[in-house]
Amino acid sequence: MLHSIDSNQRATVAYVAPFLAFVGVMALERIIPLPPQWLYPFRFAIVATLIAAFSWPYLSFRPSAPVASIVVGIAVFVIWIGPDLLFGYRHHWLFENAVTGSATSSLAPHLKKNVAFILLRFGGAALLVPILEELFWRGWMMRWLIDTDFLKVPLGKYVPSAFWIVALLFASEHGPYWEVGLAAGIIYNWWIVRTRNLADCILAHAVTNAALSTYVLFTDQWQYWL
Repeated sequence: MLHSIDSNQRATVAYVAPFLAFVGVMALERIIPLPPQWLYPFRFAIVATLIAAFSWPYLSFRPSAPVASIVVGIAVFVIWIGPDLLFGYRHHWLFENAVTGSATSSLAPHLKKNVAFILLRFGGAALLVPILEELFWRGWMMRWLIDTDFLKVPLGKYVPSAFWIVALLFASEHGPYWEVGLAAGIIYNWWIVRTRNLADCILAHAVTNAALSTYVLFTDQWQYWL
């Protein structure tokens, strides 16, 4: 029994700690008036350290459907930018208000020309964020909502309440982009149910974020980097 408890606690730290650290440092950035070129590398280093120290044994980078996962990632990217391109409703009060915030970039103009910072930001979005978010949302929470002893729950087990709670919480995480965040959450949730493989979701998520980051850099649509 003691061994089981220890295993569950270790796994919980592995799946949850990187996400909580990421969110915690983001909250710290709002309180401490330090330049983002200092705080962002700190956030990157903290999360990377936690993943290396705790999460690595629980990670697999062998997707069962790599080509399909790439297609899923591209589809989510298209869904993410499509509404703005087609309808331009992002500044409606439903998407910009006191609760969601506004779709404006927090980056100072000089940072948009800082190559080292841009590379770090790109790498964080395309590599770290998919790992920490997929560990937390679909690796841990979708299972923990079914059974608090979440290791007993197979990856991708479909229970409607867990599926939709995670999709809604994932949407809320994305502020003024909540509606496309909801669509992304539904698709990623569906993909873990379909593949039963977290590596497929990590790959899909990484493709989405890499495509979105590339779009930001080549079109100057910096509002996608909040």
